Amino acid sequence: MRELVTVSGKKALAAFVDFPHALYAGDVNYVPELFIAQRDLLTPGKHPFYEHSEIQLFLLYDEGKVIGRIAAINNNNHNKVYGSKDGFFGFFDCINDAAAAKQLFEAAQTWLKEKGLTKILGPVNFSTNEVCGLLIEGFDGPPVAMMPYNAQYYLTFLEQMGFQKNVDLRAYRYTAGNYNDRSLKLMDRIEERLKRNDIILRKINMKKFKEECNAVREVYNKAWDKNLGFVPMTDKEFDYTANDLKMILDPDFCILAEQHGKIVGFALAIPDINQILIKIKRGRLFPTGLIKLLVNKKKIDGIRILLLGVVDGYRKMGIEACLYGRIIKHFEAKKMKYAEASWTLDHNDLINKPIEDIGGKLYRKYRILEKAI
Repeated sequence: MRELVTVSGKKALAAFVDFPHALYAGDVNYVPELFIAQRDLLTPGKHPFYEHSEIQLFLLYDEGKVIGRIAAINNNNHNKVYGSKDGFFGFFDCINDAAAAKQLFEAAQTWLKEKGLTKILGPVNFSTNEVCGLLIEGFDGPPVAMMPYNAQYYLTFLEQMGFQKNVDLRAYRYTAGNYNDRSLKLMDRIEERLKRNDIILRKINMKKFKEECNAVREVYNKAWDKNLGFVPMTDKEFDYTANDLKMILDPDFCILAEQHGKIVGFALAIPDINQILIKIKRGRLFPTGLIKLLVNKKKIDGIRILLLGVVDGYRKMGIEACLYGRIIKHFEAKKMKYAEASWTLDHNDLINKPIEDIGGKLYRKYRILEKAI
């Protein structure tokens, strides 16, 4: 007997967070999310997203056992920015049963429709500022830090329910030694030219982390203003994310482009913390997970190039390529094994071409889908 319930209370929330552990048991590529982080993300009052928007979590049970989950998301800030009536789904996981998936989506769509929304898009876990996209190509390894992972049959379920492609997202991979040295040398010359325009590249000053973040936040919200689906972060949302990233940040991989003291672009790469999380059972830091995290942190030999943006008026000057080049140079100097650049929009040649020129190989694709409701 199947039962669909709305999530209410700590026990149900724990069941929602923990379901993927059972679903992907035995899958060597599955990486559990940290329980504490997921719990806080999904608890109103814990994350600043809830100051302007709302979600509803659903669980599907079969004879008392969880067989699926989904979140219906009403992102008011997104709809204000775009003048739209878009709803979103996220945190979707389900057994290989099309009827179960349909039941979950019907519940999410009904909730969104009752809010006056006319379209559903996803998967996005709140917005494109967080984890988003459905893996559709590249199931041959674990995801890197803050990237999604899902079963291959999800795409079939969504298409059967009438979902269509909204946009595809790309992930590129570099491996040690396999990069275009000629392109990096060319970037050295471009950087010299930028200096003549008083544009310098430097790493973040961790002693002035708060001030640096304030400047970067302004660039972040301006640099992505025309990217499909982007919603500017509130000050509290940006600070929440920055404080999380600070715990794993390597200043050599946070590069700022500056002119006359004004930040005009930046790039950020983070250690692939998933190398450790994949070994932490059920995402619990206690009793042994925290020890694994602390002991193995310095052994991480991969990075994810997470963000790169340049404000309007400074694009097509070579800043994007130089920011990437700086990160790849530090990657090589630290003798790391791989770097993933993700994600980029499928049609964003301004970013994709410099990645490819340096030697990045397209190796995974993700998709955001949509459907009228």
